[in-house]
Formats: sequence, C-alpha cells, structure tokens
Amino acid sequence: MLAHFWVAFAAFFVALLLGEWQMYIRSPLHAWIGNPELYYRSVTAHGSAMGYVFPTLVAMGFGYAIVELSLKQTLIGKRWAWAGFALVVLGTVMAMIPVALGRASVLYTFYPPLVGNPFYYLGVVLVVVGSWIWVALMSINMYAWKKKHPGQAVPLPMFANAAGAYLWAWTSVGAALEILLQILPVALGFKSTIDAGLARVFFSWTLHAIVYFWLMPAYIAFYTLVPRAIGGRLYSDTMARISFALFLVFSMPIGAHHLFQDPQVGAGMKFLHAVFTGMVSVPTLLTIFTITASVEVAGRLRGGTGALGWVRALPWHNPMMLAVAFSFILLGFGGAGGLINMSYQLDFAVHNTQWITGHFHLIFAGAIVIMYFALAYDLWPHLTGRELKDVKLIRWQLWLWFVGMIVTTFPWHAVGILGMPRRMAYYDYTHPELQPLAASVIITFIGGLMLVVSGVLFLLVLLRGHRALRINLPQYTFSEPVHVLGRLPAALNGHGLWIALMIGLTVVNYGFPIIELARQPQTSVPAVPIGGPP
Repeated sequence: MLAHFWVAFAAFFVALLLGEWQMYIRSPLHAWIGNPELYYRSVTAHGSAMGYVFPTLVAMGFGYAIVELSLKQTLIGKRWAWAGFALVVLGTVMAMIPVALGRASVLYTFYPPLVGNPFYYLGVVLVVVGSWIWVALMSINMYAWKKKHPGQAVPLPMFANAAGAYLWAWTSVGAALEILLQILPVALGFKSTIDAGLARVFFSWTLHAIVYFWLMPAYIAFYTLVPRAIGGRLYSDTMARISFALFLVFSMPIGAHHLFQDPQVGAGMKFLHAVFTGMVSVPTLLTIFTITASVEVAGRLRGGTGALGWVRALPWHNPMMLAVAFSFILLGFGGAGGLINMSYQLDFAVHNTQWITGHFHLIFAGAIVIMYFALAYDLWPHLTGRELKDVKLIRWQLWLWFVGMIVTTFPWHAVGILGMPRRMAYYDYTHPELQPLAASVIITFIGGLMLVVSGVLFLLVLLRGHRALRINLPQYTFSEPVHVLGRLPAALNGHGLWIALMIGLTVVNYGFPIIELARQPQTSVPAVPIGGPP
C-alpha cells in the first residue's frame, strides 16, 4: 500500500511542477519559448501522469487497504498485487521515455490523427493491464468474504471500492479499443491512415467516466472516513450504496458530450448523452445531502444547537473537516461549470477554451486531490505505525491548496469566456486584443506557485511521519451509520444489476455511432507522426 501511494505522490509532484512550468511559459512573464514542442511534451507528461498514473495508484493502494481494514482479512493474491504494481511502474517508465524524447507529444487524450512512438501507447496499456489485476483482486476478495459471511451486508467501504473497480474496468475498454484498433496499427507501421472520428468516439467512452473513477476514492472518504474522523456518524448507509450504484449506471453513457463540436456524431446521439450527463448529477446531489447531514450529526453531537449552531460546533481544527469543506466548495464551483459544458448550446461558447481547463482542474485537482491528501493523512499512521504530529502544517497545506486552486482556476474561467484557447504554447500579449488577458494569466501563475508550495508541504508531512516515534494505535475503523443496518436487498449488497445496466446503457449509447462510423467508407485520414518527418 505504501509503495502504491509513494509512487503515486511522486508522479503527482513531478506533474505538478510541469503544470506550473506550463503556466509560466504561457504567461507574459516569459518570452517566446522558441521551441513550442517542448511545451507539448510537458503537457503530455503532465496529463498522462495526473490522468493515468496518479489516481490509478491511489485507487489501487486505497483499495488494498480497504480489503484488509474493512473485510478484516488478509489480502488474497498479494503476489498478483505486486505484479500489477510492477506493470503500472514499468508502463509509466515506458510511456514517459518517448514523451521526454519528443516522440509522443500527443497529450493524454492521444489527439488522432497525431501518432506518437508506439512505446508510449504500449506503456499506457501496461498501466491499464496492471490496474485490471487490481480489479480482479477486488472482486476475488469480496467474493471470498461473502462466501465466509453468507447473508451479511458487505461493508460499505468494500461495496464502494468494488463499484469503483468495476467502473474502471469497463470505462478503460474505450481507450484500449482506440489504442489497439486505431492507433497501434499506425504507430507500428502497418497502416498510414487513421479514422480520427471513430478513434475520438472510442476515447469519449473513457474520457468522462474516468473522472468518476478518479472520484471514487474521494467519495469513499466522504462516506466512510469523514463522519468518524470528526466525531459523528454516517447519516445513511443505504443512501451511500444507492449513490455508488448510480455512479456505475450513469457514469458511462455520457462521454459524447465532449464531442458536441465533432461532426462525425449525430445530433440525436449528442442529445442522448447530454440527458445522461444531467442524470449523473443525481448521485452527486445524494452525496452532498448525505454528507452534509452526517456533518450536522457530528456538530449536534458536539453540542451545536439551533439552525446553524452545529456549524460553529464542528471541529474546524481537524484536517479532515477542512478537507471535506474545501472539497465541497470546489466541487460546487466545478459542477456549476460542468452544467455549462453539458449544454449543447452553451458549450459552443466555451469549447476548447481555458474555461474547460478551469472546470477540469476544479473537479480533479481541487475536489478530488484534496481528499486524496486527507485519506493519506488518515491512513498514514496505520500504514507506518508512526504518528503524524504536524497537524498545524497539515492545515496550512490544505489551506494553501484550496486558495491556490481558486486563484489558479477562476481566472481561467474568465479568460475562457473571453475566448482564450487552451493548449497554446505562446500568446503575444502586446497585441491589443490579448493585452487585457495578461493580468489574469499572471494571477494563475501565482496560484500555481501556491499549489507547488502546498505539494512540497504534503510530501514533507508524510516524510516526517516516517521519522516520528512509533505509537500504539487503536484498531482502524470506518464510519458507523446512525441507524443499525438491517437486512439489505440483494441489489444493494452486490453489483450484478448495476453492472448489467452499465453495460446495457453503454451499448445503447455507443453501439450505434461506433457501428455507423465503422461502416463508413473512406473516413480515414493520413496520420501525422510526432518527432519525425511528415
């Protein structure tokens, strides 16, 4: 578990530095870069590390911890777990070498008809295969527990953990199909053309649902760590299970809303995906209600009275309390921006602008990553047997990340509305139409510096924890519900129904456009190799 977390946080910090460098390059603080290809190397490495490596390893490490701590059984298949970890690390190295050499500057979304070095794609495939081993182990361990405890409710952390694993197993199929059927034949020299439209549809299968895979560890922390950490109880175990089940169902058939401006997908399919994109807000709203109610329970148990007296009674000095409050605020702003993106009409105004960058970072780097920090702080003493004494430093770290994320992302939204495109290496701020944007871009760079300092403090806290005195810790526990859990319906004690719905809706929402595009003649275009002659 420690191995997974440390490699994840190392990848995160390197990617964080690359992100800040990109903001500096784009700002008026730096002259023309000269070779913009260096910028796109950095963007590819930043996105690949943050999108594939960091959250996957956090989910895997947290998942293994959940098996042993919630099921109270030794992990079955530990050697396979190490094999999966080795594949993720090997794949990361394999992918990053061609990126560093300028042979795979295709961004983490691959951007066909751009085609990079095949080792980049093979590296990504190895990362995914390593994660599939984790998916299999989560299923095997839950099955073994259910066999030993017939009729009993699967502990909520494991139910949620398995839901995240199954979601990832299915959503990663889209990117795998794109790489295996579209990109690798070209990268390996078997073809010289690629169907960019079909490839983008395959990737949209993965592109948005992967966000909910990233969200799963954060949501598990919301439900199973926050109430216990702040001295309260979970308002509803049943509501939590419904939320995770609905994430399985509604996370998948929505990715085509990223293709609103793409001509190869018909308006009818775009409308269908827009509707389902709206539906994914249901489990999010259930989560906001349930966790807010759970926090209120904690406040009232601490003596809070009246309509808002419980808010003042909350343990605001507690890092977990700070983290969940910050995460909800960032999730609120990011979700509001997402409503704009899911609207076919409004998306035209912000498509491929810095607005998208701001929205994306509020959700992932804001609401999700800050809970990754919190769950690491919560687990670290139990993984190391040593105390994390730097509580004040932890609070500073969380505050810096929260404020830094707002300072970074809010100006992105503003300049996005004004039309500034994203993923551009350079802007001429002497131009009269671009000059008003200069101040906002400098502000984002300052926000990025705050994030880098916060990242340094995070690693410092964890490293100092390894050198602290050993302590005797009580048994690790997860949050208990307010009401004693009775006999659960089978649908909320397993995933079969929800997996069937997830696959069925995916077939309905993706089957038609994929089949139609595959049947179209002469839709391929010449591939554009990266790092070599065209």
